[in-house]
Amino acid sequence: MRPTFSKTYNRRVFLGSSSAAAFGFLLLPSRVFGANDRLRIAGIGVGGKGSGDIDQAGRLGDVVALCDCDEKPLNEKAAKFPSARKFFDFREMLDQMEGKIDAVTVSTPDNTHAVAAAAAIKRKMHVYVQKPLAHDVAECRWLLDLSRKHKVVTQMGNQGTASDELRRGVEVIRAGALGKVYEVHVWTNRPVWPQSPGITARPAPAPVPANLHWDLFLGPAPARPYTGAYHPFNWRGWLDFGTGAIGDMGCHTVNLPFMALNLKYPTVISARNETPNSETYPAWATVEYLFPGQGDQPTVRLIWYEGHFPNGAKNLPPLDLFLGQKPSDSGSLIIGDKGTIYSPHDYGGKWMLLPEKQYEGFQDPPRTLARNGKEDQGQKNEWVEAIKGGPKPFSNFEYASLLAETVLLGNVAVRSGKVLEWDGPNLRVTNDKGANEFLRRHYRRGWVV
Repeated sequence: MRPTFSKTYNRRVFLGSSSAAAFGFLLLPSRVFGANDRLRIAGIGVGGKGSGDIDQAGRLGDVVALCDCDEKPLNEKAAKFPSARKFFDFREMLDQMEGKIDAVTVSTPDNTHAVAAAAAIKRKMHVYVQKPLAHDVAECRWLLDLSRKHKVVTQMGNQGTASDELRRGVEVIRAGALGKVYEVHVWTNRPVWPQSPGITARPAPAPVPANLHWDLFLGPAPARPYTGAYHPFNWRGWLDFGTGAIGDMGCHTVNLPFMALNLKYPTVISARNETPNSETYPAWATVEYLFPGQGDQPTVRLIWYEGHFPNGAKNLPPLDLFLGQKPSDSGSLIIGDKGTIYSPHDYGGKWMLLPEKQYEGFQDPPRTLARNGKEDQGQKNEWVEAIKGGPKPFSNFEYASLLAETVLLGNVAVRSGKVLEWDGPNLRVTNDKGANEFLRRHYRRGWVV
């Protein structure tokens, strides 16, 4: 069965719906909170990154429910929040506690992000959803549409968005310090988990651990036997569960240039990569996006690099682009006709202007973006403040869904093997019908929202 969301988006409807979000404050749902009101917060996925997410959210409200398909992290987190009700299945939690939860963090493996977030949004619960927002391109748009319809406050967990240095970098680029930006290069140290070429087929089945509710881990993904190759962390390299290196890190490392340049839909996406297999993401991939010019900004070419070549060499941008600097494990280069910003940082939280001599004595432009100085906690703070009537969060779904869609289109290009012509407003590849099959999954029975 397919997810129950529309495949076609009318440009007039899309632009009209987004106009209200251009202002600094969000439309509020039926329940309005005062500055001193305590939110009732639930966590879906409370191990790994989810542990930190619910801890940080819990500083800003009352944690009333916890959900995880693995009893071990669930019980550990319940010891910290003993008054919270425990659940293994988020569907049961949301049904039983509807009207008793105001906001939800979603920090599950990628395959369950969208169905969990959608179920909460439809109950008018505000949502904080870990990057890359969803498993599939179309799910990102689905969540955006639902958030508009139900008027909830949203935030995607790419915590670099709350970094003071990222926001300063955005101001510097927008002020024209680099001149007209025409090229961006982004690279990562991922994958750091097993996938191709070491793994290209399913391992032998193993007994399901007593603490794990395996069917709930699978969620909407096709049924398969358990093996320790999937849980609790290595799911990222598997097509059915994760979104690979670009899905894991793209919403972090692409964030600075994407925000600074106010990028919209790419029109062409292509990839060079190891020959795909049917189970895991490739050992290496280079993905190129073309963004059309807008206003006085020229066409932007953005190139993503991941993995290692068969000879062991890391996939990186050409070394001459670093202007004498040593390439970091992950980072970005934003290149204009007057200069370059080099960020040797996953989140864009550190950067330098190049050539260094050219920018000696550089003075920052006036501040235009708020600062909170609290990084990951700051993302939660801004989300909660928006729920209580404050300015919209920086990585709300109006911004984050487009960023995540763009990032995940890289996987579509990798899997299709074609140069894709993308019609963003209508959510479709126009020159290759087969590639559209990679935009959305068939959900297992019982998981259609």
